[in-house]
Amino acid sequence: MYIIEFNGGISATVNILKILKVKIKNYFIKGYSNNIERKEDNMDTKKIQLPREIHTGAGVIKKTGAICKDLRFEGKVLVVSGPNTLKIGGEYAIESLHEEGFNVEDVIIDRASEDAVRKVQDMMDDVSVVLGVGGGKVIDVAKLASTRSGIHFISVPTAASHDGIASPRASIRNEEGSVSLKAQPPIGVIADTKIISKAPFRLLAAGCGDIVSNHTAVLDWKLANRLLNEYFSNSAAALSLMTAKMIIESAGAIKEGLEESARVVVKALISSGIAISIAGTSRPASGSEHKFSHALDVIAPKPALHGEQCGVGTIMMMYLHGGDWKFIKDALKTIKSPTTAYELGIDPEYIIEALMSAHKIRKERYTILGDRGLTRDAAEKLASTTGVI
Repeated sequence: MYIIEFNGGISATVNILKILKVKIKNYFIKGYSNNIERKEDNMDTKKIQLPREIHTGAGVIKKTGAICKDLRFEGKVLVVSGPNTLKIGGEYAIESLHEEGFNVEDVIIDRASEDAVRKVQDMMDDVSVVLGVGGGKVIDVAKLASTRSGIHFISVPTAASHDGIASPRASIRNEEGSVSLKAQPPIGVIADTKIISKAPFRLLAAGCGDIVSNHTAVLDWKLANRLLNEYFSNSAAALSLMTAKMIIESAGAIKEGLEESARVVVKALISSGIAISIAGTSRPASGSEHKFSHALDVIAPKPALHGEQCGVGTIMMMYLHGGDWKFIKDALKTIKSPTTAYELGIDPEYIIEALMSAHKIRKERYTILGDRGLTRDAAEKLASTTGVI
């Protein structure tokens, strides 16, 4: 039996499962397997990997040991965390694992780099499962290291800043900036909403920006399907858009320090990650707005948070698509996520340069930016018309 447990309400999950056609009983959602075979949109049979168990709620991190035991892990467990997140969440997880008789080793990483991935891999002898307890960097490093080592991974986020919580992708920095690499999704997610609600609100708002960007990501995906006959998944796109709609409709209720706000954002981020797994590509959650963000990572001396940049990119890319960009901007303003270069802390010139060069990021991924990108005049007009500069 595979269980997804959301402590404290399942309304958002019910909507997800209506799309996935999975039955719900009480507070336990049964029917997921870690490897689901499907045949969709006249494609050959594919394998979808999804989390086997998802646990959210206040204090759930203190059940880490019991959850790992229920998943039938035993022996040695490796806990990956950061300098700050070890104290915030890692120590609770380690204590819980000890209480259930696990032999625990831990490692601290401070950046999402290939060196950090190798450092974690070097500690994986005789390890039954790897836990990433921290923010995006920690989770991405633990996820990629476990994938390369063929070991199961459990995601334990201490902040809700992007959809890497449950996705089959990992962002790692190299000399050219940040690259998104294919990885295994977590076999389990343990999201303690009490801890997440205490993280800086800027991180939660960035998570909202990352989810709102699904709007333009799906539009880009549809465009590539029409122009290039690129594979398109209706179910993955529907789930992706539903999560974006969920965040926008809840914008006024997403407040600093509120556990309920953390619950809403965590559910949306997990849903977005699942949409990526269903599609077999990050297309449902990554389009021209992500290209813009990655371009800023390379160009700007001090980039903002990933989700913040994606949110601002969504405003401009929605304008290019001819959609209601003001609606997106108003929602982000309500959430208190940045909508301008000034709020990002980035000089307007870098916004222009990123718009002009964004089409060069992941050239194989066709978006509204096309193959030639924007001219300087077009980039300046776009940024100024939408009020970004």
